[in-house]
Amino acid sequence: MNKSNNRNYILGGGVTGLAAGITSGLPVLEAAAQPGGICSSYYVRPGTQTRLPDAPSDGEAYRFEIGGGHWIFGGDPTVLHFIETQATVKRYSRRSAVYFADQDLYVPYPLQNHLRYLDDETITNALQELTSPPSGSFTTMKEWLTTSFGRTLCDLFFYPFHDLYTAGLYERIAPQDAYKSPVNLAQVIRSAFQAAPAAGYNITFLYPQKGLNYLAQRMAAQCDIRYNHRVAEIDVANRRLTFGDGRSAPYDTLLSTLPLNHVVEMTGLDVPGEPEPYTSVLVLNIGARRGPQCPDDHWLYNPDAQSGFHRVGFYSNVDRSFLPQSAQEANDRVSIYVERAFVGGTSPSPEEVQQYADAVVAELQAWGFIEEAEVVDPTWIDVAYTWAWPGSTWKAQALRTLQDAGIFQVGRYARWIFQGIADSIKEGFYAGASFRDPERLPAFRQTVPTNNVHHEAWTPLAE
Repeated sequence: MNKSNNRNYILGGGVTGLAAGITSGLPVLEAAAQPGGICSSYYVRPGTQTRLPDAPSDGEAYRFEIGGGHWIFGGDPTVLHFIETQATVKRYSRRSAVYFADQDLYVPYPLQNHLRYLDDETITNALQELTSPPSGSFTTMKEWLTTSFGRTLCDLFFYPFHDLYTAGLYERIAPQDAYKSPVNLAQVIRSAFQAAPAAGYNITFLYPQKGLNYLAQRMAAQCDIRYNHRVAEIDVANRRLTFGDGRSAPYDTLLSTLPLNHVVEMTGLDVPGEPEPYTSVLVLNIGARRGPQCPDDHWLYNPDAQSGFHRVGFYSNVDRSFLPQSAQEANDRVSIYVERAFVGGTSPSPEEVQQYADAVVAELQAWGFIEEAEVVDPTWIDVAYTWAWPGSTWKAQALRTLQDAGIFQVGRYARWIFQGIADSIKEGFYAGASFRDPERLPAFRQTVPTNNVHHEAWTPLAE
């Protein structure tokens, strides 16, 4: 089957798995028929429901992403250099805000650095609380929010937003990702009286001119990638993979980029304690006529949306290439993603998704963001955000248990952390290099296709 009789594999053809495939030469087993995972772009013509993997020749289609806007922020300069060798990228400066729909009020992100947009009483109370935080420790995200931002700003924004963002888990889960909402007290005080500079982890970001799917395709062309290989079961005792279609194959070692909880379930290994929580996200991709009140922001944080979403993003405010060709100059259309969280393990029925989609469109129309909706396309991300119970050791034990069974977890969801695309690629490079197969690597230094046609150049795994 393989010239070197290699039986080591990479599970998952997202950006981490593709990066590992490039540096290792190992086969990458991908469940879908195309690479990229949730970092995949697709196209839909106005008035249709068919997803196209590539832009139509006339350019008359909206461009969306499977999991909403995935922008490339931060990252090692060498990784960013690699990305730029694979695809032409554009650089952007973030425009984001908190939108209070009930007041029709926009406050630039992060909220605590732009207090001057709020009323005098709120500013006074917020400054008093921020400069005299309560003493004592905290164990939950809600307690951390209270300590960090004070009750005034929490009641106004942080509580209702995180309730939606975590699907209600914020009162029970451990705090994490504090860098997303930095607190610089001197800057906070100045912000009550004057404009503040941008702050946060994604002040600037990159995006491939032809979309993330193009970057994924360029990376996949340098890998031994096997599409339509969805792993359903991992028999660690006999070192055998079983796929969704019933095929099976032996293995020695696995580099897995699949979500940690899924891999534990597929192996049947016993990990003591309650599994860490996660949230799923329903992403509505919407292509519509641009409304008179549509903002110019790249994305908005929404604490009071009646239909239950926590964020609305505007692909086409980042770049007009997300619009049909005929609308790009006039900018009279808008390409949008809307995110709503669900507790992991729960999901809406098709009827509930349709009702929710109708409610979102109606709410965005009421806000004046959109007029007629030409495309409404829901996508579902099962493991979208990963969390932890206070004091839990489940993640560490799960990673160690899998490693003892020859399964090494690599990447954001595999290691149950938050990181961006650039850091995920870097981690894949490092992990792949540690499993480098010199006998296989020369075979994959092929010419990268100049078009976006997917091709399966490798034999499916089978006994």
